[in-house]
Amino acid sequence: MKRRVWTPQSQSKVSTVDRPSLNPTVAAEHHFFLAGVGGVIFGGLIMAASDIPAWERKARMFLGVFGLILSLYALHVELSREHDPEYRAMCDLGESVSCSKVFTSRWGRGFGLVQFFVPKDSPLNQPNSVLGLVFYTLQLGLGLSLSKKAALILVLSSWVSVAGSLYLAFILAFVLGDFCMVCISTYAVNFALLYTNVKRRSAIEGHKEKAG
Repeated sequence: MKRRVWTPQSQSKVSTVDRPSLNPTVAAEHHFFLAGVGGVIFGGLIMAASDIPAWERKARMFLGVFGLILSLYALHVELSREHDPEYRAMCDLGESVSCSKVFTSRWGRGFGLVQFFVPKDSPLNQPNSVLGLVFYTLQLGLGLSLSKKAALILVLSSWVSVAGSLYLAFILAFVLGDFCMVCISTYAVNFALLYTNVKRRSAIEGHKEKAG
Protein backbone atom coordinates (compact mmCIF):
# COMPACT_ATOMS: atom_id res chain seq x y z
CA MET A 1 0.00 0.00 0.00
CA LYS A 2 1.44 3.36 -1.12
CA ARG A 3 1.27 6.38 1.11
CA ARG A 4 0.37 9.79 -0.32
CA VAL A 5 3.15 12.21 0.54
CA TRP A 6 2.18 15.87 0.91
CA THR A 7 4.30 18.33 -1.02
CA PRO A 8 3.91 22.10 -1.65
CA GLN A 9 3.46 21.32 -5.36
CA SER A 10 0.51 19.04 -4.68
CA GLN A 11 -1.07 21.69 -2.41
CA SER A 12 -0.74 24.34 -5.10
CA LYS A 13 -2.38 22.01 -7.60
CA VAL A 14 -5.31 21.34 -5.30
CA SER A 15 -5.69 25.06 -4.59
CA THR A 16 -5.60 25.83 -8.28
CA VAL A 17 -8.24 23.23 -9.02
CA ASP A 18 -10.50 24.25 -6.13
CA ARG A 19 -10.24 28.01 -6.82
CA PRO A 20 -12.98 29.11 -9.24
CA SER A 21 -11.66 30.91 -12.28
CA LEU A 22 -13.13 34.19 -13.56
CA ASN A 23 -14.51 34.17 -17.06
CA PRO A 24 -12.22 36.39 -19.23
CA THR A 25 -15.24 38.03 -20.82
CA VAL A 26 -16.72 38.92 -17.42
CA ALA A 27 -13.35 40.24 -16.22
CA ALA A 28 -13.08 42.47 -19.27
CA GLU A 29 -16.61 43.77 -18.70
CA HIS A 30 -15.77 44.59 -15.07
CA HIS A 31 -12.61 46.41 -16.16
CA PHE A 32 -14.41 48.59 -18.69
CA PHE A 33 -17.25 49.27 -16.27
CA LEU A 34 -14.91 50.49 -13.54
CA ALA A 35 -12.96 52.55 -16.05
CA GLY A 36 -16.19 54.14 -17.26
CA VAL A 37 -17.37 54.98 -13.74
CA GLY A 38 -13.97 56.49 -12.90
CA GLY A 39 -14.11 58.58 -16.05
CA VAL A 40 -17.56 59.92 -15.17
CA ILE A 41 -16.59 60.75 -11.58
CA PHE A 42 -13.12 62.18 -12.12
CA GLY A 43 -13.17 63.27 -15.73
CA GLY A 44 -15.17 66.45 -15.08
CA LEU A 45 -12.87 67.50 -12.25
CA ILE A 46 -9.74 66.92 -14.30
CA MET A 47 -11.09 68.89 -17.25
CA ALA A 48 -12.28 71.70 -14.99
CA ALA A 49 -8.89 71.85 -13.30
CA SER A 50 -7.19 72.11 -16.67
CA ASP A 51 -9.41 75.09 -17.49
CA ILE A 52 -8.11 76.96 -14.43
CA PRO A 53 -4.85 78.73 -15.39
CA ALA A 54 -1.80 78.31 -13.17
CA TRP A 55 -1.61 82.06 -12.49
CA GLU A 56 -5.09 81.97 -10.93
CA ARG A 57 -4.12 79.33 -8.36
CA LYS A 58 -0.88 81.13 -7.52
CA ALA A 59 -2.59 84.52 -7.32
CA ARG A 60 -5.31 83.19 -5.03
CA MET A 61 -2.77 81.65 -2.69
CA PHE A 62 -0.67 84.81 -2.58
CA LEU A 63 -3.64 87.16 -2.11
CA GLY A 64 -5.29 84.95 0.51
CA VAL A 65 -2.13 84.55 2.59
CA PHE A 66 -1.24 88.23 2.23
CA GLY A 67 -4.75 89.20 3.31
CA LEU A 68 -4.47 86.95 6.37
CA ILE A 69 -1.15 88.55 7.30
CA LEU A 70 -2.61 92.06 6.98
CA SER A 71 -5.64 91.10 9.07
CA LEU A 72 -3.50 89.49 11.77
CA TYR A 73 -1.28 92.55 11.92
CA ALA A 74 -4.27 94.87 12.13
CA LEU A 75 -5.72 92.80 14.98
CA HIS A 76 -2.35 92.83 16.76
CA VAL A 77 -2.13 96.63 16.49
CA GLU A 78 -5.67 97.13 17.77
CA LEU A 79 -5.26 94.81 20.75
CA SER A 80 -1.86 96.30 21.61
CA ARG A 81 -3.28 99.84 21.48
CA GLU A 82 -6.18 98.85 23.73
CA HIS A 83 -3.80 97.45 26.36
CA ASP A 84 -1.27 100.27 25.99
CA PRO A 85 -2.55 103.67 24.77
CA GLU A 86 1.09 104.72 24.23
CA TYR A 87 1.75 101.84 21.86
CA ARG A 88 3.12 102.98 18.50
CA ALA A 89 2.84 100.63 15.54
CA MET A 90 5.31 100.46 12.65
CA CYS A 91 2.59 101.81 10.37
CA ASP A 92 2.19 104.94 12.52
CA LEU A 93 4.36 107.37 10.61
CA GLY A 94 2.68 110.62 11.57
CA GLU A 95 -0.47 112.38 12.70
CA SER A 96 -2.22 111.88 9.38
CA VAL A 97 -0.48 108.59 8.54
CA SER A 98 -1.54 106.30 11.37
CA CYS A 99 -3.09 102.86 11.05
CA SER A 100 -3.67 102.44 14.80
CA LYS A 101 -5.80 105.59 14.72
CA VAL A 102 -8.03 103.94 12.12
CA PHE A 103 -8.15 100.50 13.76
CA THR A 104 -9.21 101.91 17.13
CA SER A 105 -11.79 104.28 15.69
CA ARG A 106 -15.53 103.66 15.65
CA TRP A 107 -15.24 102.36 12.08
CA GLY A 108 -12.62 99.80 13.10
CA ARG A 109 -15.34 97.49 14.45
CA GLY A 110 -18.25 96.19 12.45
CA PHE A 111 -17.59 98.87 9.80
CA GLY A 112 -18.97 101.37 12.31
CA LEU A 113 -22.48 100.13 11.52
CA VAL A 114 -23.05 97.09 13.72
CA GLN A 115 -23.05 99.19 16.90
CA PHE A 116 -26.30 100.82 15.75
CA PHE A 117 -28.04 97.45 16.10
CA VAL A 118 -26.21 95.81 19.03
CA PRO A 119 -24.30 97.14 22.07
CA LYS A 120 -20.78 98.35 21.34
CA ASP A 121 -19.22 95.56 23.44
CA SER A 122 -21.41 92.85 21.90
CA PRO A 123 -19.67 89.74 20.54
CA LEU A 124 -21.35 90.55 17.22
CA ASN A 125 -19.44 93.83 16.99
CA GLN A 126 -16.11 92.32 16.00
CA PRO A 127 -13.06 94.20 14.70
CA ASN A 128 -12.86 94.50 10.94
CA SER A 129 -9.64 92.50 11.10
CA VAL A 130 -11.52 89.48 12.48
CA LEU A 131 -14.00 89.75 9.62
CA GLY A 132 -11.01 89.86 7.30
CA LEU A 133 -9.60 86.66 8.78
CA VAL A 134 -12.91 84.92 8.14
CA PHE A 135 -13.13 86.29 4.60
CA TYR A 136 -9.60 85.32 3.51
CA THR A 137 -9.92 81.88 5.09
CA LEU A 138 -13.13 81.43 3.11
CA GLN A 139 -11.37 82.49 -0.08
CA LEU A 140 -8.55 80.00 0.42
CA GLY A 141 -10.88 77.17 1.47
CA LEU A 142 -13.50 77.52 -1.25
CA GLY A 143 -10.76 78.18 -3.77
CA LEU A 144 -9.88 74.48 -3.49
CA SER A 145 -13.29 73.54 -4.84
CA LEU A 146 -14.03 73.55 -8.57
CA SER A 147 -17.80 73.49 -8.18
CA LYS A 148 -20.06 76.11 -9.73
CA LYS A 149 -21.67 76.85 -6.35
CA ALA A 150 -18.29 77.53 -4.71
CA ALA A 151 -17.35 79.86 -7.56
CA LEU A 152 -20.61 81.78 -7.09
CA ILE A 153 -20.01 82.16 -3.33
CA LEU A 154 -16.47 83.38 -3.99
CA VAL A 155 -17.69 86.05 -6.40
CA LEU A 156 -20.55 87.23 -4.17
CA SER A 157 -18.34 87.42 -1.08
CA SER A 158 -15.76 89.36 -3.09
CA TRP A 159 -18.37 91.89 -4.19
CA VAL A 160 -19.33 92.38 -0.53
CA SER A 161 -15.66 92.89 0.41
CA VAL A 162 -15.17 95.41 -2.40
CA ALA A 163 -18.29 97.32 -1.35
CA GLY A 164 -16.94 97.39 2.21
CA SER A 165 -13.55 98.53 0.94
CA LEU A 166 -15.10 101.44 -0.98
CA TYR A 167 -17.11 102.43 2.08
CA LEU A 168 -14.10 102.31 4.41
CA ALA A 169 -11.93 104.13 1.86
CA PHE A 170 -14.47 106.96 1.86
CA ILE A 171 -14.40 107.08 5.68
CA LEU A 172 -10.62 106.99 5.64
CA ALA A 173 -10.27 109.89 3.21
CA PHE A 174 -13.17 112.21 4.05
CA VAL A 175 -14.04 111.47 7.70
CA LEU A 176 -10.83 110.45 9.42
CA GLY A 177 -8.52 112.27 7.01
CA ASP A 178 -5.91 109.57 7.44
CA PHE A 179 -3.62 107.56 5.19
CA CYS A 180 -3.53 103.94 6.39
CA MET A 181 -1.08 101.79 4.42
CA VAL A 182 -2.43 98.53 5.86
CA CYS A 183 -5.99 99.54 4.99
CA ILE A 184 -5.14 100.51 1.42
CA SER A 185 -3.18 97.29 0.95
CA THR A 186 -6.24 95.36 2.13
CA TYR A 187 -8.48 97.20 -0.35
CA ALA A 188 -6.07 96.33 -3.17
CA VAL A 189 -6.12 92.64 -2.15
CA ASN A 190 -9.93 92.64 -2.15
CA PHE A 191 -10.13 94.13 -5.64
CA ALA A 192 -7.55 91.64 -6.92
CA LEU A 193 -9.49 88.74 -5.38
CA LEU A 194 -12.68 89.94 -7.07
CA TYR A 195 -10.93 89.87 -10.45
CA THR A 196 -9.51 86.41 -9.70
CA ASN A 197 -12.89 85.04 -8.62
CA VAL A 198 -14.67 86.43 -11.69
CA LYS A 199 -12.07 84.71 -13.88
CA ARG A 200 -12.55 81.46 -11.94
CA ARG A 201 -16.31 81.51 -12.41
CA SER A 202 -16.00 82.30 -16.11
CA ALA A 203 -13.63 79.35 -16.56
CA ILE A 204 -15.96 76.93 -14.76
CA GLU A 205 -19.02 78.12 -16.68
CA GLY A 206 -17.08 77.75 -19.93
CA HIS A 207 -16.24 74.18 -18.98
CA LYS A 208 -19.90 73.43 -18.16
CA GLU A 209 -20.97 74.70 -21.58
CA LYS A 210 -18.37 72.55 -23.34
CA ALA A 211 -19.37 69.50 -21.30
CA GLY A 212 -23.05 70.14 -22.03
